[in-house]
Order: sequence, then C-alpha cells, then structure tokens
Amino acid sequence: MADVIEKTEMELEYEALLARLREGEMDAFREAFFDLHTYEQSEFYLELEEEDRQKMYHFLSPEEVAEFFDSLELEPEEYDALFEEMDARYAASMLGAMQYDNAVDILNEVTKEKLTSFLTLMDRADAQEIRKLMNYEEDTAGGIMTTEFVSVTSLMTVREAMRHLKQMALDSETIYYVFVVDPDRKLAGILSLRELIIADDDAYIGDIMVERVVSARVSDDQEEVAQIMRDYDFLAMPVVDYQDHLVGIITADDIMDVMAEEAHEDYSRLAGMSEIEPASDSSFSTAKKRLPWLIGLTFMGMITAAMLTTFEDTLAQVAVLGAFIPIIGGMAGNSGTQSLAVAVRGIATGEIKDTSKIKLALREMGSGLITGLVCGLIIFGIITLLYDSSILGIIVGVSLLIAMTLATLLGTLIPLLMSRLNIDPAVASGPFITTANDIISLLVYFSLANAFMSYLL
Repeated sequence: MADVIEKTEMELEYEALLARLREGEMDAFREAFFDLHTYEQSEFYLELEEEDRQKMYHFLSPEEVAEFFDSLELEPEEYDALFEEMDARYAASMLGAMQYDNAVDILNEVTKEKLTSFLTLMDRADAQEIRKLMNYEEDTAGGIMTTEFVSVTSLMTVREAMRHLKQMALDSETIYYVFVVDPDRKLAGILSLRELIIADDDAYIGDIMVERVVSARVSDDQEEVAQIMRDYDFLAMPVVDYQDHLVGIITADDIMDVMAEEAHEDYSRLAGMSEIEPASDSSFSTAKKRLPWLIGLTFMGMITAAMLTTFEDTLAQVAVLGAFIPIIGGMAGNSGTQSLAVAVRGIATGEIKDTSKIKLALREMGSGLITGLVCGLIIFGIITLLYDSSILGIIVGVSLLIAMTLATLLGTLIPLLMSRLNIDPAVASGPFITTANDIISLLVYFSLANAFMSYLL
C-alpha cells in the first residue's frame, strides 16, 4: 500500500513539474526539478513529449542535463532520436560534461558522422579524454574505466594531499579511495579516505599508504575485473597500462552494469539465442539472431527422429511404449538443464575452482541418481497400477533413473569442458542439452525395452 501511495505522490509531483515547464515558469521549474534525484529527473525527462523537452533544453544548461543523462540506459536508436531533438553544439557540450566512460558508451553507438561532429564541437580537453577511452576495446577494463579520479604522489604530506583532494573532488567520479603514484605516474599504493582523514597532517603519503594494490590491466576482460571487485568488495579499482602507469579507475556502478550485461548474455545463450534481443528489434532481426541455433537444433532433432525410426519395430509390437517417451525425455531434459544452470552460474561467479570441478560433477551425478530413483519409483508404481504390468513399470522406471542420472552428469560436464577449452560455457544452452538428452534417453529406453521384449508380449 505504501508503494502505491509513494508512486501516486511522484506522479503528482511530475504533473506539477510539467505544468511549470509548459507555463514557462523557469525559476519554479528549476527549483522543483533539482529537488529530484537524478534517476527521477531522467524518468521525468523520458516521459516528456519532444515539444516539452525542447522547452527543457532552454531551461537547463548542457552541464545540468549531463547530470541525469549519466543515468540513462537506452537503445542506440533512442539516443539517436534524442540527439536529433537537440542542437548539435548543445548535445556536444552535454556529452563533454558527462562522466567520460558514460559518454564513450553512448558515442560508441552513434554513426561516424555524428561522432565526428560531436567531438569537433565539444571542448578540446573533453574530446581528448573521450578519444583516449575510445581506443580501448568495449569489453575490457580500459573500455569501462573512467579517467576522472583523484591521485596523489607519495612525496606529498597528508595536509597537501587533503588540499589537493578538495580541489579535485568535484571533477572525480569517486573519492572513497585515494590512489598514490610515484613521480613517473606509476601506481605505487592506495589509501582509503578514512585513513587519510585520521592520519597526522605532517605524515608523508609514502609512509602511510598500502603498497600492495590489486589492479587491472587495460586489456583485462571486464567479466574478470567484475569478479575481482566482487571478491574483494571494492568500491573502485585502479587500471594500469603495460608500464604500470595509472590511467583510470573502474567504479562499482560500472561493474554493476557489467554484471547485469553478462547475466543477460548468459540467459540469452541458455535459451539458445546468440545475443541479447532489445525490445525494439524487428521480427526479422529477432528471427535472424535465433535461426542459427534453431537450425542446428533441427538437425539434432532429426537424429532423434532417425532413432525413433530405428525402433519402429519395437513400437509396433508394444505401442504403449510410445506413451512414455515424452515423460522420460522431458524429465531428462529438465534435470540436465538444472545442472547446466548450476554449473554455468558457478563458473561465471568463480565459485567453481579447478579443484572443485570433480566434486561438483560427483555431487550433481549423485543428485541425479537420487531424483531419478525417486521419480523412477513413483512412475513404476503408477504404471503398475494403471497398466497392470510390473515389467512395463520397471522398464520405464529404470529408464527414467538412468536417463536423469546421465542427463545431470552431462549438464555438468559440458560447461566444465567448455570452460576448460576457454569457450563461454553459456553456449551449452538449455535447448542443446535438452536435445542431447532426448537422444540419450531414447537410446536407454528402447535398449531396455528390447532387452525385456519377451516379457512384454
């Protein structure tokens, strides 16, 4: 109930703000607008019609728009539409005032013509920093770092460092950590803001800093960096080049975006899709992304069909066997997919180390054996009662036991093997595992049926 009231109050606040905007009450609008959190500002901005946004550009400076533009996460075509509304010089100034890493993320999605135009029109110093960041690959530490940070030298006193920190704080993305460099700009140590505040004013930074610093190289994969920051509970992490010069930092908010992006990619692959599908994609574009997997799975499905043809005589003699194919195949597929999800998640989060892979495989196989045994006993009892045939119940029950055990083991081993070969384990998708398990379960089921055929007739 409280959430509903809060939402209603926010809607009323937006309506009042919109009224001030449309009536041209600039001072009243600015006062109310800046009382909002930047997230709320961005939500209000996106809800506006183009005509209202045009008025807003006259009420706010590019630097003020940049404050909430930093929190936007839109599709490329949505950014294009917003830039079309803005004066080119206004848009360039706004991008230059944004946090550089966020500006780079947006500029990587615009056309080359717009990119060139924006970089030409914006402040030269801002353009230089943005160009520097755009040289790094998108999925690397260099691609997600920001160059807006505070560093001090080891030769400074605490008093000098605090003075420097106050001067640079507004232009820095975070000041929770103070990074220490030597005279050659090489990373030498680190201090927390708390340690700096409580230190003696005349102490030298080099004497109180922590020299052992966990850092990332500019070429490190963003997923590996995210894992390190999560393991160490870092709010920020320094990034160095190949000569150990401090070139940027990665902040926690950027890592949250990386983790969300990687999770979306893994979910897409587990569902048999090669990449994330934005809601704005056309039907043709969506189909194009899905077809490679679906065509591959179609050919695997043909193997299943061919196996059924091979056992056609068995089905002809005991037609009731066909009724249990979906149960065995479905349960095996479900078990395999569950194990796949556990393995992929464990690999992605770093919970599964080389020493624990065998333990995981044995645990999952044991789990498959137990669940298969329980489900097998249940299906045995049901078939024996309904069909008055304990032999048929044994065949289906044992097939279910074996199929679920093997499927669970397969769902664990395939991603572990792919990880060993440095292939993204998420590509061992749910549909692939399900289809592979269909083949295994059919082979097990009909092999047992043929072995006990004389008892069924």
